[in-house]
Amino acid sequence: MQPVEIYTSPLCGFCHAAKRLLTKKGVSFTEIDVLREPARKSEMMGRAGGRHTVPQIFVGETHVGGCDDLYALEQSGKLDPLLAG
Repeated sequence: MQPVEIYTSPLCGFCHAAKRLLTKKGVSFTEIDVLREPARKSEMMGRAGGRHTVPQIFVGETHVGGCDDLYALEQSGKLDPLLAG
């Protein structure tokens, strides 16, 4: 399984929804809280092509995008193959 990283903030409903989906699928992930670690926000923006909103989700080296993008991959049946690598 590919490593999954998700940049979040604690009050973000979309972050919670993305984490719920990953947890429901049994996917472990590394969460990076950009409020607790503000220096990581610029790292996130660099990796995400300038996107500054959370969540920003990465599967391996692939930038998935935000919560809506994650759910779109799930609905199209493309999330599991991406996770499997």
